[in-house]
Amino acid sequence: MQPDWLKQHFAAQTTAESAALTESEQPSAVNRRDFLHGSMLAGVTAGAAAGGLVAQHHAAHAQPAPAVNPFGKDWWPSPWGPADERGAANRMTPAKVIEAVKLIKTGKIYQLGRIYEQGMPLFGSRHYSLTIPGGPTGGPLGAAKLMYNDEMVSGEIGQVGTQFDGLGHVGTLVGNEVIYYNGFKQSDVGGAYGLQKLGIHNVGVIFTRGVLIDVLGYKGGDRLPIGYVITLDDVRGALSRQGTREPGEGDVVLFYTGHSKLWMKDNAEYNKGEPGPGVTAAKWLIERNICLVGADTWGVEAITGEDKDRMFECHQWWITMNGIYIHENLDLEQLAGDRIYEFAYIFSPLRLKGATGSPGNPIAVV
Repeated sequence: MQPDWLKQHFAAQTTAESAALTESEQPSAVNRRDFLHGSMLAGVTAGAAAGGLVAQHHAAHAQPAPAVNPFGKDWWPSPWGPADERGAANRMTPAKVIEAVKLIKTGKIYQLGRIYEQGMPLFGSRHYSLTIPGGPTGGPLGAAKLMYNDEMVSGEIGQVGTQFDGLGHVGTLVGNEVIYYNGFKQSDVGGAYGLQKLGIHNVGVIFTRGVLIDVLGYKGGDRLPIGYVITLDDVRGALSRQGTREPGEGDVVLFYTGHSKLWMKDNAEYNKGEPGPGVTAAKWLIERNICLVGADTWGVEAITGEDKDRMFECHQWWITMNGIYIHENLDLEQLAGDRIYEFAYIFSPLRLKGATGSPGNPIAVV
């Protein structure tokens, strides 16, 4: 997910709303807003004396307002216990590995990760830099005169390029408390030098059945339009067209939209928004107990989605509420082009203690 994109979105809305103010809405004019404001002040003044004694009477008995949960219910504890930090990675069993191995018939490997390089799409203040200090960095060593190079990498390493979102990446504000997967609070999770809970080092290896849902192939065209919400009918229609069995427990589900054709060709358009599943399809995947969902887009889900006031809600349903991981900015062109819809999906996140996510190069093997 890209929080800087969200800031830019709302900043643009605020600017547009300010520019749209009419002359009657300026402070020098009497308008509806001023009228309501004045009426409210008059009401408050008139009611203050009358209400003073009542307020004093109830003050000692007042209770704090209950915290408002945007989802209407608690999502914790986890099915794997109140201390669990792995979420849907617990569905990685020896049986799932064997199932995935049986899908390998030719030994062909598809690399699904993007190259990390200058010029790849980045969001807001995020950055990526790789430099070679020196040139060569050091040497000579010993009589054989060995010389060597090192590299120095700077950037939000778990949240640029092809990125695997961990369970500590997003949470939900409930009242005044940020709550994450399994009910962990900000006071449990936060840490300037790495997350204290839900760090990416907890995940382990993902080795399971992968399913590609080629929605672009089902709908047709060069790429799905930005903002297009993939429906449950689209998902079922694509699976039927492909002759692919529905996702099952512990599976990885990848959506191909064609949006990745913009990668490093038109980064501004790529970053503007994206097609993807909405909350309805997201809940359907949750019901199937999958392990991970990914796509050839920067946020996997449709932006702005089914409800423009609840953008990135799929992130909350998947990660925060159900411990399902998200893999963003995948290269699915070759996989879709070869009509490979089932495969062994293999990815081992870097064991970066306390990180919110991981870079890396997931592979599909058939």
